Amino acid sequence: MIVAKSKCVKSSMLKFYEARDSLEARQLIDALAAHRVEATVLGEYLSGAAGELSALSFPWVWLINNADLPVAQSVLDGFLASRGSLPTKGPWVCPSCEAQVDAGFDICWQCGAARK
Repeated sequence: MIVAKSKCVKSSMLKFYEARDSLEARQLIDALAAHRVEATVLGEYLSGAAGELSALSFPWVWLINNADLPVAQSVLDGFLASRGSLPTKGPWVCPSCEAQVDAGFDICWQCGAARK
C-alpha cells in the first residue's frame, strides 16, 4: 500500500508501509533486505514524544529507491500473508531421539533430525 512520495527529502524515497509497531517494521525491513531492497524506518520513536503528538503514532517503512517498488510490493504481500500462519499444533516428538520440540520448529534441537 503506497501512501505518498516524500516531499522533504530530495532523494527518491517512497513512503511504503505503516507498521503496527516497531517490531513489525523491523521484520519487514529484514524481509526487504533479504531481497536486496533498501528501506528504512521513520517515526519509530514518535509515540514516546510528549506534547501535541498523538499517542498513537505508528512507524513507517520507506523505500530508499522508487525502482524497488515492484519487488517490495511482492515481499510485502508475502509478509502480510504469512503473518497469521503461526503453528496451530502443539509440540512434537522427534522420531530419532524422542526429544520434545516446540511446534514452531521443523528441526529437532537435540539431534538435528527433520520433522516428519
